[in-house]
Amino acid sequence: MSKETYISKQGFRKTITAKLKDYHILVKFRLSFIVVFSSGIGYLFAGGAQSSFFLFLVGGFLITAASNALNQIIESDTDKLMGRTANRPLATGRMQHTEAIIAAGLMAIAGIAIFWMWFNTLAALLGALSLISYAFLYTPMKKVSPIAVFIGAFPGAMPPLIGCAAASGGIDDMAILLFCVQFVWQFPHFWAIAWVLDDDYKKAGFQMLPSGGRDKSTAFQVLVYTLFLLPISLSPVFFHMAGSISAIVIAISGIIFVYQAYNLYTLSLIHI
Repeated sequence: MSKETYISKQGFRKTITAKLKDYHILVKFRLSFIVVFSSGIGYLFAGGAQSSFFLFLVGGFLITAASNALNQIIESDTDKLMGRTANRPLATGRMQHTEAIIAAGLMAIAGIAIFWMWFNTLAALLGALSLISYAFLYTPMKKVSPIAVFIGAFPGAMPPLIGCAAASGGIDDMAILLFCVQFVWQFPHFWAIAWVLDDDYKKAGFQMLPSGGRDKSTAFQVLVYTLFLLPISLSPVFFHMAGSISAIVIAISGIIFVYQAYNLYTLSLIHI
């Protein structure tokens, strides 16, 4: 192999590696994986066929990845303003918007098609609804009002609902309970992130905290929603959809979460 050929191959490998890293960021791979995991839990809880489980995860991942890509397309200008997002491929110009739009479109179509053809219409419609509400309702609303968190809680809570729908073709009590648990969890989850990143969010003009800033009112609402989450999380146990071991795990996890929320509230009192 000539020196020129070796250099050319090395350059090609570096280009491919860089491109893969950019797509890893574009689809928010870790976040997409976590979302699909929660969706898979709903699928398995509803008795979905194990032979189709991997295909379901692929479809769910593609829809989630498309949603995240559309989010970055819409927010590419504001991403430049925040330290956490300034290195994203669209913000830096390493990827053109046309490429990202085509990729997002292909992933969305492929994911919805998998749900439609291999599972059922309801799962496909819910998948499409979660994508649309996340990318085109929640994303632009972040600059308008803190109500964006309420709007974003709907697509954020839909993965287990979609999993149940894909497995059973319908929505039963268990699917609704799983949706409710993840819906209520969204609020302390969103606000905890927004509390930490408040300075960055303000640079981009995002309004995420319920009271508009890091104060005792916001911390109190985090505490209230975290307290409310505990009985909601235990509701599957009350309705005999989970056993005693699950109850113990949920209770311990919930108490730890409440303790952290309480610490946040007490700290907010000290610093005001």
